[in-house]
Amino acid sequence: MAKQTPLYATHVAAGAKIVDFAGWDMPIHYGSQLEEHKSVRQDAGMFDVSHMLPVDISGAGAFAFLQRLLANDVARLKEPGKALYSCMLREDGGILDDLIVYGFATDDYRIVVNAGTADKDVAWMRAQAAKMPGGGNVTITARRDLAIIAVQGPQAQAKVWAALPGTEAVSASLKYFQAARMGELMVCNTGYTGEAGYELIFPAPRAAEIWDALVAAGVKPIGLGARDTLRLEAGMNLYGSDMDESVTPLESGLAWTVDFADPARDFIGRQALEAAPPSRSLVGLLLEDRGVLRSHMAVFTPHGAGETTSGSFAPSMNASIAFARVPVAVAVGDTVEVDVRGKRLKARVVKTPFVRKGKVLI
Repeated sequence: MAKQTPLYATHVAAGAKIVDFAGWDMPIHYGSQLEEHKSVRQDAGMFDVSHMLPVDISGAGAFAFLQRLLANDVARLKEPGKALYSCMLREDGGILDDLIVYGFATDDYRIVVNAGTADKDVAWMRAQAAKMPGGGNVTITARRDLAIIAVQGPQAQAKVWAALPGTEAVSASLKYFQAARMGELMVCNTGYTGEAGYELIFPAPRAAEIWDALVAAGVKPIGLGARDTLRLEAGMNLYGSDMDESVTPLESGLAWTVDFADPARDFIGRQALEAAPPSRSLVGLLLEDRGVLRSHMAVFTPHGAGETTSGSFAPSMNASIAFARVPVAVAVGDTVEVDVRGKRLKARVVKTPFVRKGKVLI
């Protein structure tokens, strides 16, 4: 039986089409995926992402534990609430999950992990802590008592402030990828759409109250369908599609999230990454012929074969785009061919993101 977020009844009452996503009953749309996509690009929309799991990492050994656990360097979290995007790797460099870690002190962190990998992630964290002296002197707490709503779009900030009194005072000065706490509410200047906005983390019993307040302030409910086209336009990977345990960050467009600077920081997977330079890379594709790119389509290049990992029609561009894993010799500006329903269609290799802050960059 699928799991349900604290907002499930709210989605049903709003007429959402519910689908199974990573074992959760989630809204795919509330009527028109296209209109929902446009609402986020032009105004403000919100997503129930309570299927994702916040995990609190605390204790005297928290910093040392995360330095070992994550490929990125948590020493970068110098300001309270600063956030860091990272992958959590296996010893062979395969990606267990991609996540955001928020640091409030060297003994106080919050990680938000993906829904489909949440149980596996927590088990992995606890297993790695157990291998460290004294259990790593760290406490790992899965927070299924919390809900998450993401509010995104050029008017998101103003509408969050209008809906939730007091949030302006704590969030007006937040930099991008920084969070602040307001009692039990955590306001994060992060998101998955390429637009401005916040991710709000708070006790689950408040979910319907906060959702309704945002609706009253003019924020449109958005389903997972538009969330996928928005994140693809924004050049953001999706775990399970663009990366998984079979690939490394270096062949997933995520080399920037792997910090090799400190030779003494022996994070899990480091030795494997250093021993095996990638032979493939993840690139953006813009279809130049008529058609729609989807995942798992064969890509033909002068340097060898590849495959699309995500693909869709991009409403902001009125064109079809994709990510593809191809040989490393394939470069931006190259023309490749993609097998779309038995036909080889031409596509151009482009730099991502495709769209950011409502502006088409290609």
